[in-house]
Amino acid sequence: MLNKFIIFFFLITFSHNMVFAVEAEKEKAAVHASEKWLQLIDNGKYDQSWDEAALFFKNAVIKEQWNHSLNSARKPLGKLISRKVNTTTYRTSLPGAPDGEYVVIQFNAIYENKKSATETVTLMLEKDGKWRVSGYYIK
Repeated sequence: MLNKFIIFFFLITFSHNMVFAVEAEKEKAAVHASEKWLQLIDNGKYDQSWDEAALFFKNAVIKEQWNHSLNSARKPLGKLISRKVNTTTYRTSLPGAPDGEYVVIQFNAIYENKKSATETVTLMLEKDGKWRVSGYYIK
């Protein structure tokens, strides 16, 4: 009986560790994709950031609205000084979004005109296997 318990405990622990490792790899890939996408915004390439966003994002906001929003919210902050990942969270569902695979990333950022900002970037794994931004919020 004790051997069965040990085997069961080992299997549960092993499978939990495997899930955690897979999620960590997905989070790492999503962080990389978000950093590339954020560079577009940092360089004022707002149209290109919209072009490279997830279909879900594009269906929610038209390119002109996206440009206007970034010009209003992001441009006044000035040049990016630094950005560092604060948290990453893997999810399979989010409010108002279809079920799927998501990674929500919060960055701590410092700008010329704002010394402490939090950027939240949500990425979704699209059907082509690429992580793309489905949401962006700066506070």
